[in-house]
Amino acid sequence: MKNVCNFRFAAAVMALCLVSLCGCKTSYQWTNKTPEDMRTVSVPVFRNESDVTELGAVATRQILREFQREGTFKIRDVGDSAIEIQGVVKNVGSGIGRGSRASGQRLSSYEMSVTAIVSVVDKKRGKVLINNKKYTAETLIMANGDILTTKRDAGGRIADLLAQKIVDDVVAMQW
Repeated sequence: MKNVCNFRFAAAVMALCLVSLCGCKTSYQWTNKTPEDMRTVSVPVFRNESDVTELGAVATRQILREFQREGTFKIRDVGDSAIEIQGVVKNVGSGIGRGSRASGQRLSSYEMSVTAIVSVVDKKRGKVLINNKKYTAETLIMANGDILTTKRDAGGRIADLLAQKIVDDVVAMQW
């Protein structure tokens, strides 16, 4: 009886291995689709049209960090890159605020959103790959003083969310 169980177990393991190997070969690829000659990127400082000081520079920094973390693209100067990410931070909005009885109904948290318009340019071929696409990111922030200071303090976090969306789109592009 033991030999029959061991045989069935071994056969099941081998069948599972064969099925998984066959599936990987035809349906999933671990390689990146971005051509080798297109894997350099530059990000000039985003223009800031919002009321949050330096949010364009903060968004640019977060996008560069996200490209570095993701690893497909190497960061280069504007003149040395195949791809250039251009953008404008248009506005920062506040949504629903929440008060606290403990603080005399003062604002304790609210939703913050940022909108940016982004273009991705293929500098080698002179083509615009993404043209003025609107990106929006939202987060909940804790109010710890005046609204402008709170928005500035939360700028890094919301710019990070924005950067993830932008970099995900660039990496997922069909070349």
